[in-house]
Parts: sequence; C-alpha cells; structure tokens
Amino acid sequence: MKSRIAILFALFALSSIVAVGQITPTEMRVSGLKEPVTVRRDARSIPFIEAKNDADLYFVQGWVTASDRLWQMDLLRRVARGQTAEIFGTAALERDKEWRRFGFADVANESVSQLTPELRDALNSYARGVNAYIATLDEKSLPVEFRILQYKPSQWTPTDTIVIGKILADALSTTWQNDLLRASLSKLSKEKYADVTNQVTPFDVVLYGTDKPGGRGEIRPESAGIDESALASAARQNELREQSLAMLGLYAEDLAASNNWVISGKRTADGKPILANDPHLSPTAPGIWYLTHLSTPTMRVSGVTFPGVPGIILGHNENIAWGATNVGPDVQDLYVETFNDKGEVKTPTGWEKPAVQKNEIRVRTNPLKTDTTVVNYDVTVTRNGPIILDEGGKRYALKWTARDPKNSEFEAFFGLNRAKNWEEFKRALKTYGGATQNFVYADSKGNIGWYAAGRIPLRKTGDGALPYDGSTNDGEWTGYIPFDELPHLYNPPAGLVVTANQRIVGTDYKYPQMSRDVATPWRARTILNDLNAKQKIKSDDVRDVQYETFNIPLDALAKRIVKDAAASAETLAVLKSWDGKMAADSRGAVLADEIRSCVARKIANENKPLPFFLVRERITDWAIRENVARWLPSGFKDYDDLLKTCDSSVRVSLADPKRLGPEEANWVWGRMFQSHYPHPLAAVPFIGAQFVVPSIPIAGSSQSPNVGSNVSMRHIATPGNWETTRHIIPLGESGDPRSSHFKDQFDAWQSGTPMIFPFSKSAVEKAAVEVVTMLPK
Repeated sequence: MKSRIAILFALFALSSIVAVGQITPTEMRVSGLKEPVTVRRDARSIPFIEAKNDADLYFVQGWVTASDRLWQMDLLRRVARGQTAEIFGTAALERDKEWRRFGFADVANESVSQLTPELRDALNSYARGVNAYIATLDEKSLPVEFRILQYKPSQWTPTDTIVIGKILADALSTTWQNDLLRASLSKLSKEKYADVTNQVTPFDVVLYGTDKPGGRGEIRPESAGIDESALASAARQNELREQSLAMLGLYAEDLAASNNWVISGKRTADGKPILANDPHLSPTAPGIWYLTHLSTPTMRVSGVTFPGVPGIILGHNENIAWGATNVGPDVQDLYVETFNDKGEVKTPTGWEKPAVQKNEIRVRTNPLKTDTTVVNYDVTVTRNGPIILDEGGKRYALKWTARDPKNSEFEAFFGLNRAKNWEEFKRALKTYGGATQNFVYADSKGNIGWYAAGRIPLRKTGDGALPYDGSTNDGEWTGYIPFDELPHLYNPPAGLVVTANQRIVGTDYKYPQMSRDVATPWRARTILNDLNAKQKIKSDDVRDVQYETFNIPLDALAKRIVKDAAASAETLAVLKSWDGKMAADSRGAVLADEIRSCVARKIANENKPLPFFLVRERITDWAIRENVARWLPSGFKDYDDLLKTCDSSVRVSLADPKRLGPEEANWVWGRMFQSHYPHPLAAVPFIGAQFVVPSIPIAGSSQSPNVGSNVSMRHIATPGNWETTRHIIPLGESGDPRSSHFKDQFDAWQSGTPMIFPFSKSAVEKAAVEVVTMLPK
C-alpha cells in the first residue's frame, strides 16, 4: 500500500512538473488562413512555423517575417525599384537612377508569368501574409523607421520578391566594369598584360579539369580605344552601387562572397558527412539573413532566407543539406553603340529607333516632411540592352542574364526545399537562373556532391572579355553552357570538396568565361590544408576552420622579410615571432598587411590605369616571391630595397596620432579590424543612436577563411543527425533595436559557441519558449 501511494505521488509530482514546463499557446484569429497554424519561437526568437498546407505556411511566413523585418523588406524593394529618394531625398537620387537603368520593375512584372504555378502560389500566399500583418499596424505599432521617416508601407506584391532576386544578381554577378578595364590595359606590355590576366597559381584549388602546360594569361588586345574618362565614370557608378548594396548588407567586394565545403563520412568521426557554409556579405543591422523553420505534412525544412522571400535559401530538409558560394562567371556584356544625328542606333540590318524607358522618380524635398517632387529620367534601350555609360564619345549598352524574365532566382530553392536525393537536387538546380553559385550537397544516406549552377552565356564570337561593336552580331548570345557541361562532382574519391570563390576549373575547361573574374585562392587553400591535416573530423573541427585566421600571403611576406632582413630591427623582431594569424591582438598582422599594401600601391602608381586592388591581389605576392624584374618600381635596386622603404614609410604612417599613434604596443590588428554593423539611419543626428551597434576588435581578414564582420551567417550540418545542426547570424532575428533579439546572437557568433538549430518536431516543441496558434477568422 505504501509503495502504491509512493508511486502515485511520484506520478503526480512528475505530471505537475510537466504541466509547469508546458507553454499555453496564445491564440489569434487572422483573415486569410484556411486552417490553424502553429508558430513556436525558441530562445533566439527563431520562428518554427507548422502548417497543414503550403498556402497557410507561406502566408504565415510572410506575416512572421514582416513582424520582425518589415522596414528592411521595404528598403530592399525600394532599392531594386529605384524608389529610395522618395524617403531619403536628393542624396539618394543618383543611386535611384542607377537602379532604374536596369528596368527591374518591368522585368519582375514579366517574370511572374514565367514561374511555375506552385512558386507563383507561394509568392501570392507570402504577399497576402505580409499584407495581413501590415493591416494590423497603426501609428504606434509601425516599425520605428517608418515613424521616423513619416511614411507607411505599401502593399507587398509577388513582384517585390522577384526584384529582391535582382538585387542579389547585381551583388554577385556585376563584371561589366572589368570588360572596360581589360580593354584599357592595352598600354601595358604584352608580358604585363599576361601577368595581370593570369589566374594560375601554386595555391589553386581546382575541382574540375586540369591546367594545360604552358601559357600565362590572356593575349593583350592591340587597341581598344577606351578613354580613361569612361573608366572614371564606371568607377563613380560602382561607388553608387556599393553604397546601395552595403546599406542592404549585400555588397560583395570583387564578387568574393563565401566559403563552403562538404566532407564525406569516411573522413568524419561518426561516419556521417558534414556540410559547412558561411556566406560573406557586407555587414549591416539588421543582417541580410533571417533564420526560419518551416513544416507541413509533406515538408520539413530549416535554414536562412532573405526578408521578403518565401521558403529557405540555404539550409537543410529531412533528407539533404545544401550551401552556396559565388562562382563569378562573365554573364554581362558591353556593346559600343553607334548613334546618328536622328538618335537612331546602327544595327546589322540598318538604323533603328531605340526604345526609351520613361521614369518618374519621386524625390523628398525636405527630410522633415513627406512632400516630394518628380524628377523625369529617361533610359535609352537598344536591342542589346540599356545604355548604362555615356562617356568619352561612346555609349555602352549592357546585356545581362538578370534582365531576362525567364531567368528566375528563386525557382530552384522551391525545389531544393523538397529535394530528397542527388537527382532531385540537380533537377532543382537546372531551373536556377540567378548569379552562378557553387552549390555543395550532402544527404542522409552519406552522399556528397557539388554543382556550379547558373545561366552562363555563349557568344557568337569570343567569350565576352571585351566590349563588342553593337552594330554587328559578333556579340550575339547563342545560348547558355549546357547544364550537363557545368562543373560538378558526386562522391569524389578525395571525400572532400572546398569552394571559396576560387578558380574551380582547370585551363582545359572549354568555357573560359566560367572563371575569368574569380577571387584569389588564399581562403580555399587554407581551408583545404586545415581539413587535410585533421583525422576523424568533428563539428568542432569544422567550426575551428570557419574561424581560421591564418593568412597565406601575409605569412609568406613576413617570412621573406625576416629571411632577407628586409626591414628595421623593430619590425623584424615582431615578424619573427608572428604565426601568420590575424588575431585581434597581433602586431605582426598590422605590419605585414601595411607593407604589402605599400608595395602594391607603388607598383600600381607606375602602371596606371592598372588599379591598386588588381595589383595587390594578382601581382604583388607573386612578384615578390619570384623577384619579377618587370614589376619592380623604378628607383629600387631589388625587392628587398622596396620592402625596406615600405617598412620605413609604414612605421611613420602608423605612428601618426590620427592612426595608431607613436606607442608601438598599440599597433595591433584589432585597432584596424573591428566589427561594424551600420544601420541606414544610424548616422541621423539625435535619433540615430538607437540603431548603433558598438564596434569591437575582432580577428580575421579578407585573405583568411574568417573574414570578420562580413561573415553573414555560419552553418554546419550533419545529415542524418539533424539535431546537431549549428546555424547562427551575426546579430539577431529582430530588426527592432529595442528588442532583446536585435543583437542577442553576436557574442556566440564572435566566439564560436555552438548554437543548435532544433529540427525534429519533438526538438522544436522542447525548445519553444513561446507558442502562438493562428486561427482562420
């Protein structure tokens, strides 16, 4: 009897504990739903949306995302449509003009009819959800940015989602300025031109094909007649572009955006594959990614998406995980158009009247009022595309894959969210029309793979490296690289695939436009070296590689300086003890980086119009390593002499009180390399302080796997063991600076503390700290 009473008491106590631990759902009724939808949020306020059908799922995703990021969503569509001057005034007018040239609003309208019915339904459901949330807002509950700027959000439409995809295309596939640059370098010697265009290095991580023996770089164009004013004008346009994209958190310097890799189970501790991904984009507050978990009776998927876009862009479902990095092929061409006095443009069949795209841009006249004036802006459009540059007596039209309504940025992700295996993964990627990406893959059955997917044009003549004569058909696009001929691997023998925007194809690959404008190989080589040095790899090992700060070119430079005593005794003492890592407290990192930049600047100054960034990344390290005489600036007897001179000037510069000051103990990397998350309104007097995210010293560099603040999210997944998935963004889920979730993930993002993203129904229920049931009204 006593034992029975004890058992009953224990059961009562247990049930009481369970009852205390349960969360009573909050109910709310919403017009537009078909059936009840449950929204759970965990300690990071990540939404876990459980619906019984796709329409309700995407409706609630739109609602929930808007509740956290509505002003960010509005800003994204305004930038793409060229409508920011309406809220920011004349300071934004020239940026709006740049975006209007592309005609993305019209492209988006035409694109809707090209979508599959399923994706079109998803976009419509998402838009209805956003608008249902907007309908609940009043003057007091509007996000603070709307109140500061004194306007209300307009209705969300499916085309708003589509134009966000076009911003991504611009951020990750803009290369037309490089066509002008190559044409302008005809003044260089043939040897120097070959050096600048050469992409083969001892550090390359080539995944597909091999390098043919002999040959270095491209053949110099004899004469392209590019006026330097055209380059200057293109540079000014790029500055406006950078301002817009950086404000959104989408600027990718030199198209270098991201690391990813996938490891076979035969190389891991638990025998299961591991997939890792960390995209690199300009930092902003809030960040560009939004963590979300979606489930219906037929689909369960989690990861990140862009505010304003339904579904999951990067993440995993119950069967596969995927990640992406930018490839950077040439998908833009310039055409020099010939006009007559009548305004007609010359074509292969005679003179034709070009189209004129008329725009009315609303410009706020006073920052304290909502009054606007209209600025008329006309864009001339030839058969090749819009005129985007009119300088030096020449007018250049742009042809670009992103302006083709048939090329969808989001169709593939709708398929990836539901893919169960490699074949379905490929089938989804075959529909991908956005900026070409290195998609890595791992599944719960132990398979791994990689596919470089996107629409890469084939030209009638040449490969798009230089501007074409618009009056001929030489630059006509005849199709795209066939999907089956795009680089890919499935279960490679090495059991490892690494991409970090490096050259992925050998020189024997028949389509050179695939890798003409790729990033340097430093990050990819460091990742590969680190992973190859590990046995029985675990998630913590993968995390450590994501946070790796070793810098190959600076480490090599430091060793060269020490070996040849090519610096002052003070600098040599620092560099001798430096480990090549870009730690926040490192003095060696500062000196090596400054000396390298000094050398690059001196070389660039003697080889104008060759830009500094190109010399720094393509010439400097190789020239010093090989003692290449043709690149040694005049006035120096050898590279050691140049290094000593740079060391002296660098030390003077660093000692300037306006920089790091005379106390050498303060010359540490963290003084120069800090976290930085600007909000578009942070600089506004009196009211901007609420949006400021404090800057702190951090580790990393652009040549190491860890690139600091530009790491826009980190993801590590083990297929088949989804409850160990780690996924984190730099700041937080909320765009409201008053929210506790505005920047609650920063400490873990900086330190590498694992942040688990629950996946199964039971794990999600256990992690929930808030539950809302949305009911049909």
